[in-house]
Order: sequence, then structure tokens, then C-alpha cells
Amino acid sequence: MPTTKPSSADRKAPASRRTASKEVRRQQLIDATINSIAKHGIAGTTMSTVTEFAGLSIGIVNFHFQSKQNLLEETLMYLAREHHDHWMKSYRDAGLGAPEKLLAIVDAHFHPRICTRKKLAVWYAFYGEAGRRARYRDLVDQIDDERLGVSRALCAEIIGEGDHTGPPAQQIAYTLEGLYDGICLNILMYPEHFSRPQAKAQIRAYLASVFPRHIAMPIFDSEGASKTGID
Repeated sequence: MPTTKPSSADRKAPASRRTASKEVRRQQLIDATINSIAKHGIAGTTMSTVTEFAGLSIGIVNFHFQSKQNLLEETLMYLAREHHDHWMKSYRDAGLGAPEKLLAIVDAHFHPRICTRKKLAVWYAFYGEAGRRARYRDLVDQIDDERLGVSRALCAEIIGEGDHTGPPAQQIAYTLEGLYDGICLNILMYPEHFSRPQAKAQIRAYLASVFPRHIAMPIFDSEGASKTGID
């Protein structure tokens, strides 16, 4: 019987499916690593704990990542890129003014998909690793530096409009980074006292104090919760 040669699209389809399957498997393992670190910490996370969360074999983990350290570093980079892409999209989608863009970056830090106790636990687990802290910082420094630079430029733009008597742009941008880290730690450690809306209101209050002509001060009740509907 004569045979029909497969079309070029048919020949490409299996490779495409294999590529998609590889990406799905890698994401499954990264998600499982996040779950494992959140529950067991980095020291307690092993290839076995990851495979238990993922429902996959150790051979699959070894095939995709070769070692626990590679898996840890890929997980950290996944979180860093996810965070970067989210605040960058918020920045680009915000209004034309520098104050709106700056507040969009603030709000993006505390988005429910980004600021979860599970992911915060993983971030702080990485930075608690004294032996590899420098390596982990090297992996994400460029991403952090980009956000710092964007925030500094926005602050400088606001200051450039005049009548500013507060700190310089560089100092404000560094203070924002410190507030992000400190308030996220509070959300992780004391969830009954710190929430995402409260976090956004606190940072808006700081920015309102240094840019009173451009950013409105949130209204707080006697318990320190925002009454301005920030969510």
C-alpha cells in the first residue's frame, strides 16, 4: 500500500509536545520545592521531600536538575523572575505620573499571588543560609538593582517638580527596599497583626510623608489599620 509522508507540522508536533512536557515537569518540581522549603526549610529539603510533594520519581528530579543545589537555585530564580515580572507589569500599566508608577510598584509587592506566607518563608529561608547567602545574592542582585534604579528615578522625577525638603531620591529608594523586607518579615512572623492591605498603607504613609504634594496620606483607625479602602 502507498504510504503518505507526514507533513512538516506532523513531524514537529512530537518535539513540541516533549518541550511542553519538560516545562511542565520543571514547574511541578519547582512548585514542590517551594512547598518543601516552606515546610522543612532548606536543610530539611531533599530530593525525596521534593518528589513526595510533586508525586514524581527521584529520577525525574535528577534528569531535570541534576542536583539539589541546581534545583534550589532554579527555585530562587523562579521566585525572583515572578516578582520582577509582576512589579514591572504593574509599573508599565500604571498612570503616566511618577507617583502612580511608584505606588504601583509598592502595591505589586503585596499582591496575593506574590506575597504569600509560603513564598515569604522560602525567601527568608534562602537568605538565612549563611554559607550560600553570597551566592544567592549574586543570582538576584541584578533583578533587585533594576527595581532600585526604577524607584530612584521615579523619586528623582517627583523631587524635580520642586518644593521638596525631604531626603534625596537615593535615600528614599533604599528606605523603600528596607520597608519591603521588614514588613514582609512581619507578615510571615505575625500574620495576626500584619496584612497585605496594612503593609501597602504603611508604605504609602511613608511616601506621603516625603511627597505630601503628590501622594495622599492614608487614614488609619485607632488600631493602626487603614481606613482608606486599600486592598
